[in-house]
Amino acid sequence: MAADNPRGAMFRVIVPNQPSRVTNAELFFDLVFVFAVTQISHTLLHHFTPLGAVEVTLLFLAVWWVWVYTAWVTNWLNPELTPVRILIFLMMLGGLVLSTTIPAAFDGRGLWFAIAYAAMQVGRTAFWLFATPHHRTAVRQNAIRILVWLCGSAIFWILGGLAHGEERLWFWIVALAIEYVSPAVRFWVPKLGFSSVEAWAVEGGHMAERCAGFIIIALGEAVVVNGATFAELDWTADNILAFVAALVGSIAMWWVYFHKGAEAGSERISKSAESGRLARLAYTYLHMPIVAGIILTAVSDELVLKHPSGHSDVRTIVSTIGGPMVFLVGTILFKHSIRGFLQLSHGIGIILLLALWWFAADLSPLWLSVATSVIMIVVAVWESVSLGSKRQEAAER
Repeated sequence: MAADNPRGAMFRVIVPNQPSRVTNAELFFDLVFVFAVTQISHTLLHHFTPLGAVEVTLLFLAVWWVWVYTAWVTNWLNPELTPVRILIFLMMLGGLVLSTTIPAAFDGRGLWFAIAYAAMQVGRTAFWLFATPHHRTAVRQNAIRILVWLCGSAIFWILGGLAHGEERLWFWIVALAIEYVSPAVRFWVPKLGFSSVEAWAVEGGHMAERCAGFIIIALGEAVVVNGATFAELDWTADNILAFVAALVGSIAMWWVYFHKGAEAGSERISKSAESGRLARLAYTYLHMPIVAGIILTAVSDELVLKHPSGHSDVRTIVSTIGGPMVFLVGTILFKHSIRGFLQLSHGIGIILLLALWWFAADLSPLWLSVATSVIMIVVAVWESVSLGSKRQEAAER
């Protein structure tokens, strides 16, 4: 029974050799972030300037951070219990406000964005502290450390929401820097010191599944954008080919992440004696570029579908090549963190994309998209064949 759980009445009951499952409440919560990802990609599409890219990147980092922190807390707390479910539903409300304000976060709705974000971060952490029994001193102190850091960053979020123009951007950069640095310095605070590795232990299979689910959210958004844009067009040979190339590129991204990497990551973190340390690096930090690459590719898909012919402009080149490149950088680092070696296929893919950049201006958006999709297919097939050969050799020994 939950009341007899030594970890705390509102914590998940840990059963040996039985991974915690992702609950329906968590999947319901994720629906809000389907909307958030769509808002981010559309905002970038309509503000694709150097300043706009910086602003949208900041908003993306905020959205990712509030989601992944929630994934950590629901890894510990039990979403099947009513108080935790109420927390999740309140977080959904905050997430909807946050997502709705994304397009105008640097205009008239900045304060709403800041309030929603700060309330989600501080409120969720305060609930976690409240739910932790007093005898679990290390966990309570960890919650206090995190709450101190988040309260500090919340000040700058609110100040940014009250400010205007460039001042808002700088306040929010400071706020985000505080939050992203804090796990790296183990949430050090005076008197309490650093958090311990033991306090960060997670149920590895659950954490891996949660982050894999967010990859599906991002890929799903790319597929929806592809289909919705294609449905509004007159079907010509060019945009039909662009539609197919975009879908094949999304499938290749799915294959690169899920065919070998996701399963290997889940197995590695489930068996790790320092699951918290691995979750912080591999899933909290290194999944960011993976998701960002998919979102940037979704922007490219819409640009290419609407204008498949002619010369590729800067926006098309940056999104069409940059999306898969950022994705591959994220996946090669993620797989290095779980396997201990750099995947050669991913490195070659990055080199090929960099080489393609030299010729991109001479290609039409359509053929640029086709070229990047072919490169992603090469990476996916290469990895599958090479890892399959290694497993066969190991089996023969």
